[in-house]
Order: sequence, then structure tokens, then C-alpha cells
Amino acid sequence: MASSSPPPSKRHKKDRIEESSTDGDSLASVSPLVVFAHGAGAPSTSDWMLRWKELLANALHAVEVVTFDYPYISGGKRRAPPKAEKLVEHHLDVVKSAVAKYPGHPLVLAGKSMGSRVGCMVAGKESIDVSAIICLGYPLKGMRGTIRDETLLQLAVPTIFVQGSKDGLCPLDKLMDVLKKMKPSNELHIIEGGDHSFKIGKKYLQSCGSDQGEAEEKAAKAVAEFVAKIIKERS
Repeated sequence: MASSSPPPSKRHKKDRIEESSTDGDSLASVSPLVVFAHGAGAPSTSDWMLRWKELLANALHAVEVVTFDYPYISGGKRRAPPKAEKLVEHHLDVVKSAVAKYPGHPLVLAGKSMGSRVGCMVAGKESIDVSAIICLGYPLKGMRGTIRDETLLQLAVPTIFVQGSKDGLCPLDKLMDVLKKMKPSNELHIIEGGDHSFKIGKKYLQSCGSDQGEAEEKAAKAVAEFVAKIIKERS
């Protein structure tokens, strides 16, 4: 379900503000644990990852947002990433370690591009209990243009996708087709004019009277509302 819609009426807008406040309160009361994986080309210390780590921490009232580097890129290495399947074991070990450190908090897996795809694979492991998944720029289209939907169609965990409308690695019409086939509840928040990393062109920002930070904060708010709803349903 895309979250693009006409401006709400004053009454509806008030209702949404009150609902958002309630969602924030509910998340603050449970303080979810977020394990956040980076994309293929940049480590957890990149500006993008640090910015979104803060956005998720604030929006979700997280007890902690745990970030990490996959072995191929850790310690300043700059090797090409292996197949996503080969990163699952390391990712899962990080998740288990985080859960052991913060027991009793709802577990949320988040990821940027490749990290979100690996996170979806990890979510299927029986050794962990994942409440929700956050996919930031899911790479639906493979290097040769094939649509990689197998992992998503096997998911059993509620998932929210944040995608730029101009993301060449994830055609929105193809993603929407996949979302209809997915078994768990899911939601799509579109950052209009955004690319694979949500970067919006200056001309588009000027035409709509917005800015980059506002667009990303709105996306983080949509993520928080989705996660709050899912955790409430599970409690």
C-alpha cells in the first residue's frame, strides 16, 4: 500500500497527529531493538547509514540501533560483496548477539539495499523471533535485470518498504505486484523523486517546496507507524 495521498482535511490531519503520538508512545513503552545492515557499497560508518541510524532511533524510540559491517568490507576493506546468501550467517550472529544483550525487546530488522535483502533471509531463521522488517531501497532487480522476488515471497514477517520513485533497482510497478503476492502484511512508502538512496534532485525539491531532510523524516515517521501497529497486534 503506497502512502502517497492528497492532503488530509483539518479533522483528518488532527486525527493522524493524535494517532502518530499514540504510536510514538506505544513504541517508547516497548523500545524495540533494531539491527540495521548496510548496503553493498558503503560500510556502517557512511554518512547515509549514520543519518538513517539516527532517524530510526528517534522515530522508533529504539533501545538500540545496532549497526555492523559484513566481513568483506570490515576494517577498511573494499572488496566486491559476495552473494547475499553467503552473508546470512554473519548477519544472524550479529542479531543473536544483540538479542542476548537486549532481551525482552521486540526485534526489528532494518537494512539498506543489499542489507535489507539479507535481513529478509535472516528473518526466516527459526532461532530468532522478528517482529518487523524495514527495507530501505530494496534491490528487487538483479544485475541482469531479473526480478528477484523469491526471498520476499517466502517471508512470514510484516515488512515495510521505503523506495525512491526513481530507483532504477526497484521498479515500483514490479514491487507492487510482489507486495500483492506476499503473505504477511506489508506497506510501501514512496519518496517522490528519490533515487536508490532516496536522493531527490534540486529541481524536483524546488517544484514541490520540500527538502531532503523533510522527505526522509516523513519516511521514518511512516516506518514508525507501521512498526507500532505490528507490535501492537503481536502483543
